[in-house]
Amino acid sequence: MATRDAQTSHTYVEVKTAMQILLLADIHGNYPALRAIDAFFSQTSFDAIVNCGDSVVFAPFSNEVINWLIARKTISILGNTDKKVIKLLQGQTFAKPSKEEKRIMYFHAARQLSRQCGDYLQSLGISAELPLTPIDHDPEKHKGNQLGIFHGSPAKPHEFLFDTTPRDRFAELARDYPYKAIVTGHSHTPYHFEVNGTHFINPGSAGRMFDGNPAVGCAVLTCKESQVEVQHYRIDYDVPQVVAELARQQLPQIYQAMYLEGKKLN
Repeated sequence: MATRDAQTSHTYVEVKTAMQILLLADIHGNYPALRAIDAFFSQTSFDAIVNCGDSVVFAPFSNEVINWLIARKTISILGNTDKKVIKLLQGQTFAKPSKEEKRIMYFHAARQLSRQCGDYLQSLGISAELPLTPIDHDPEKHKGNQLGIFHGSPAKPHEFLFDTTPRDRFAELARDYPYKAIVTGHSHTPYHFEVNGTHFINPGSAGRMFDGNPAVGCAVLTCKESQVEVQHYRIDYDVPQVVAELARQQLPQIYQAMYLEGKKLN
């Protein structure tokens, strides 16, 4: 069970000898994919669920995704698509993306959101921390044994970190942000490696993978006696359901191909 301290941005999770955390990122409104992940792990009890942002935009199920996150008390942060939708909810606009076939998906998501789901999105921050230790409401005792949760990177919310990013960059981040583990999204690229004592993890996209395989990605982090293990998964889901709903809501056809082929739009 996770509890949140109202005075800080820390989340405390009560654990015993080991903890398991479901890692998600870049759901992008794809509720059928999220439901498939849920079914895949139906026999697994997680100590926490973490979502690294970009919860909405592209697949037309934003309310369903957010309601799922709320119901499971998911530790969520904002991604770049979420921030643009928030701007629209607040009567503002944005410059990029400039192509109409992309902009329409942000406006559609903003119009689609219920009041409750819009309020939830606006309540989120750009980062979070989760102690990988037994519960103790003194954050200072957890330094060096925390999971840092970010969208792009700890330094820049929109920085892309890939498995091919020079290790020197990860070494800089490990030096400047000395977490036990850092989980990020944004690049939709699954990886896990350790650099200078910090584990860097990207679970892949839980709603929109780019490698030609439509199956979505997620990961499970297991922490036991300060040892970190990460298992990545690819999970099939009902792609035709997403395609049919895109067509029913008369959204650009290019997105149907994107989901069917598991490839990036541009």
